[in-house]
Amino acid sequence: MKKNVVVIAGGNSSEYEVSIKSGNHIFSEVDGEKYNKYLMILRGRDWMVEIGDQKFPVDKNDFSFEYQGKKVVFDFAYITIHGNPGENGMLQGYLDMMGVPYSTCNTLVEAITFDKYTCTNYLNAFGINTTHPIMLVRGKAFDKEAVLKAVGLPCFVKPNAEGSSFGVSKVKTAADFDAAVEGAFKMCREILVESFIDGIEFTCGLYKVGDKKVVMPVAEVIPKKEFFDYEAKYDAKMSDEIIPGRFSAEITGRIQDMASEVYDILRCEGIVRIDGFVRGEEIIMLEVNTTPGMTANSFVPKMVRVMGFPLRDVITGIIEEKLKRL
Repeated sequence: MKKNVVVIAGGNSSEYEVSIKSGNHIFSEVDGEKYNKYLMILRGRDWMVEIGDQKFPVDKNDFSFEYQGKKVVFDFAYITIHGNPGENGMLQGYLDMMGVPYSTCNTLVEAITFDKYTCTNYLNAFGINTTHPIMLVRGKAFDKEAVLKAVGLPCFVKPNAEGSSFGVSKVKTAADFDAAVEGAFKMCREILVESFIDGIEFTCGLYKVGDKKVVMPVAEVIPKKEFFDYEAKYDAKMSDEIIPGRFSAEITGRIQDMASEVYDILRCEGIVRIDGFVRGEEIIMLEVNTTPGMTANSFVPKMVRVMGFPLRDVITGIIEEKLKRL
């Protein structure tokens, strides 16, 4: 009997529209011959399965919905929500209580990685070279001069728990700092101040199925703006993305080894993407994305194509691995 697989998109963050695009792309790639597949859009307390132009409410008591007079109970959830509640552990906690396997890391790992400050400090304790951000909390006083002295100028100010570069500002002068802080605080009660890294940006996807870990080609990121912001991430004209990147074999290997080590330290599951910088011979980890963008223009689908793997097969492998654990 076919399993009922639901792709969950939407969410409650500023990345809602990106998540919808990711969800639609993943939904199109889930094998409809192997599974009964459904698309669910989540926004706040509204959880709706969309079939054509019809919408059906999800019964959260048993994670099901009524369709054509029959109850459809979901057997697996493929999460494509970027941000709250799909990338911070909340949705994973609900699914754990329902006994429904899902595509991402577990609740604890999602919570750790979504909090950039916690994640970078946790990984730094294991010897991973990170950005060493300074965290500011809304309503708590801080010494502006001391912060800027510690990180230097230019620097970056960004929310601690947002994605797709929402609310990120590049601060070039001390006079610009206050406005950047104010803008970031509008999006998150905790914000980070990071030193500017004069290097080459990279990203590397990877996933694990059973005992087999697949580390994808390293991508080189060349934004046509001052940094890799939301527009550059989702508008192909605003950045050059070279896959594989123009790194030496030695640097490429070290990036992939670092990404693999981070995956294992955090006990990640499913597809994860690690971002960072190469500065000379130094490799610096920036952040861990546990529900990376999966639009047609996103890095991971491009990396999969470069490897010559059908994305459908990768998704099927992840689903089957999780279902085997039941």
